[in-house]
Amino acid sequence: MTARPLWLIVGYAALGLAIAGAALPLLPTTPFLLVAAFAFARSSPRLHQWLITHRQFGPLIENWHRHGAISVKAKAAALFAMAATLGSSWLLGVSADLLALQAVVVAGAAAFILSRPNGPNAD
Repeated sequence: MTARPLWLIVGYAALGLAIAGAALPLLPTTPFLLVAAFAFARSSPRLHQWLITHRQFGPLIENWHRHGAISVKAKAAALFAMAATLGSSWLLGVSADLLALQAVVVAGAAAFILSRPNGPNAD
Protein backbone atom coordinates (compact mmCIF):
# COMPACT_ATOMS: atom_id res chain seq x y z
CA MET A 1 0.00 0.00 0.00
CA THR A 2 1.31 3.42 -0.85
CA ALA A 3 1.35 6.39 1.48
CA ARG A 4 -0.86 8.42 -0.89
CA PRO A 5 -4.19 7.53 0.80
CA LEU A 6 -2.75 8.36 4.22
CA TRP A 7 -1.48 11.74 3.01
CA LEU A 8 -4.92 12.39 1.49
CA ILE A 9 -6.62 11.66 4.83
CA VAL A 10 -4.14 13.90 6.67
CA GLY A 11 -4.73 16.65 4.09
CA TYR A 12 -8.51 16.51 4.40
CA ALA A 13 -8.36 16.40 8.21
CA ALA A 14 -5.99 19.37 8.35
CA LEU A 15 -8.11 21.30 5.84
CA GLY A 16 -11.22 20.64 7.93
CA LEU A 17 -9.47 21.93 11.04
CA ALA A 18 -8.21 24.98 9.13
CA ILE A 19 -11.72 25.80 7.93
CA ALA A 20 -13.03 25.41 11.49
CA GLY A 21 -10.16 27.61 12.68
CA ALA A 22 -11.26 30.36 10.30
CA ALA A 23 -14.54 30.54 12.22
CA LEU A 24 -13.50 29.59 15.75
CA PRO A 25 -11.25 31.99 17.65
CA LEU A 26 -9.43 29.31 19.68
CA LEU A 27 -8.42 27.13 16.73
CA PRO A 28 -5.52 28.29 14.54
CA THR A 29 -5.90 28.29 10.76
CA THR A 30 -2.43 28.74 9.27
CA PRO A 31 -0.65 25.72 10.81
CA PHE A 32 -3.41 23.40 9.63
CA LEU A 33 -3.31 24.95 6.15
CA LEU A 34 0.43 24.33 5.98
CA VAL A 35 -0.07 20.69 6.98
CA ALA A 36 -2.87 20.33 4.40
CA ALA A 37 -0.69 21.84 1.66
CA PHE A 38 2.18 19.51 2.61
CA ALA A 39 -0.09 16.46 2.63
CA PHE A 40 -1.88 17.34 -0.62
CA ALA A 41 1.48 17.92 -2.34
CA ARG A 42 2.21 14.26 -1.60
CA SER A 43 -1.21 12.87 -2.45
CA SER A 44 -3.19 15.02 -4.86
CA PRO A 45 -1.69 17.58 -7.25
CA ARG A 46 -5.22 18.81 -8.03
CA LEU A 47 -6.10 19.50 -4.37
CA HIS A 48 -2.66 21.00 -3.73
CA GLN A 49 -3.12 23.39 -6.66
CA TRP A 50 -6.63 24.29 -5.51
CA LEU A 51 -5.37 25.04 -2.00
CA ILE A 52 -2.37 27.17 -2.96
CA THR A 53 -4.47 29.21 -5.42
CA HIS A 54 -7.43 29.59 -3.05
CA ARG A 55 -8.45 33.23 -2.65
CA GLN A 56 -8.30 33.21 1.16
CA PHE A 57 -5.96 30.35 2.04
CA GLY A 58 -3.44 30.61 -0.77
CA PRO A 59 -1.74 33.84 0.39
CA LEU A 60 -1.13 32.43 3.89
CA ILE A 61 0.55 29.37 2.45
CA GLU A 62 2.57 31.32 -0.11
CA ASN A 63 3.73 33.81 2.52
CA TRP A 64 5.11 30.92 4.55
CA HIS A 65 6.62 29.03 1.59
CA ARG A 66 8.34 32.00 -0.01
CA HIS A 67 9.34 34.04 3.03
CA GLY A 68 8.91 31.88 6.15
CA ALA A 69 6.56 34.67 7.16
CA ILE A 70 3.32 34.96 9.11
CA SER A 71 1.10 37.98 8.45
CA VAL A 72 0.38 40.48 11.21
CA LYS A 73 -3.29 39.47 11.12
CA ALA A 74 -2.45 35.77 11.53
CA LYS A 75 0.02 36.57 14.32
CA ALA A 76 -2.60 38.60 16.17
CA ALA A 77 -5.20 35.86 15.81
CA ALA A 78 -2.78 33.19 17.04
CA LEU A 79 -1.66 35.26 20.02
CA PHE A 80 -5.25 36.07 20.92
CA ALA A 81 -6.19 32.39 20.74
CA MET A 82 -3.24 31.43 22.96
CA ALA A 83 -4.07 34.11 25.52
CA ALA A 84 -7.75 33.12 25.48
CA THR A 85 -6.87 29.47 25.99
CA LEU A 86 -4.58 30.30 28.90
CA GLY A 87 -7.21 32.60 30.39
CA SER A 88 -9.91 29.97 29.98
CA SER A 89 -7.75 27.41 31.73
CA TRP A 90 -7.23 29.79 34.63
CA LEU A 91 -10.96 30.56 34.85
CA LEU A 92 -11.78 26.85 34.80
CA GLY A 93 -9.52 26.31 37.78
CA VAL A 94 -6.81 24.24 36.14
CA SER A 95 -4.10 23.32 38.66
CA ALA A 96 -1.18 25.71 39.06
CA ASP A 97 1.31 23.11 37.80
CA LEU A 98 -0.67 22.47 34.64
CA LEU A 99 -1.27 26.19 34.14
CA ALA A 100 2.47 26.85 34.47
CA LEU A 101 3.25 24.13 31.92
CA GLN A 102 0.65 25.52 29.57
CA ALA A 103 2.11 29.02 29.99
CA VAL A 104 5.60 27.77 29.12
CA VAL A 105 4.32 26.03 25.96
CA VAL A 106 2.24 29.07 24.94
CA ALA A 107 5.20 31.39 25.56
CA GLY A 108 7.41 29.21 23.36
CA ALA A 109 4.85 29.14 20.57
CA ALA A 110 4.29 32.89 20.87
CA ALA A 111 8.03 33.55 20.73
CA PHE A 112 8.29 31.48 17.53
CA ILE A 113 5.32 33.25 15.92
CA LEU A 114 6.65 36.68 16.83
CA SER A 115 10.11 35.79 15.52
CA ARG A 116 8.77 35.18 12.01
CA PRO A 117 8.82 38.08 9.55
CA ASN A 118 5.54 39.66 8.50
CA GLY A 119 6.22 39.09 4.81
CA PRO A 120 6.19 41.48 1.87
CA ASN A 121 2.49 42.24 2.09
CA ALA A 122 2.28 42.87 5.82
CA ASP A 123 -1.26 43.51 7.06
